[in-house]
Amino acid sequence: MTKQFAPIADTKDLEELLARSHSEPVILFKHSTTCPISAAAYTEMSRVSNDVSLLIVQRARELSREIATRTGVRHESPQTIILRNGQAVWNASHWSIKAAEVEDAFRQHV
Repeated sequence: MTKQFAPIADTKDLEELLARSHSEPVILFKHSTTCPISAAAYTEMSRVSNDVSLLIVQRARELSREIATRTGVRHESPQTIILRNGQAVWNASHWSIKAAEVEDAFRQHV
């Protein structure tokens, strides 16, 4: 399945994601367009059947730092974070990003 990613590029987008996380879990994927590990993680995330918000790290470095500050999850790239009720409830980075594990974690927080 090819996944369409919803871009997140600014603080307004982040605020909307955090607000939405109060009614449902949301998936945020931080992706580096220059990293081969991130390319593999992108392939995994494209298999996730839920909506995925995509932050391109090279285009939004400050926002990536803001996410780390707000969630308490140290920035890494690639990185997947599931947000629920405004907080990070699950995360994985690098080779640990697997579609099945993301979906399992998502279902645990519905």
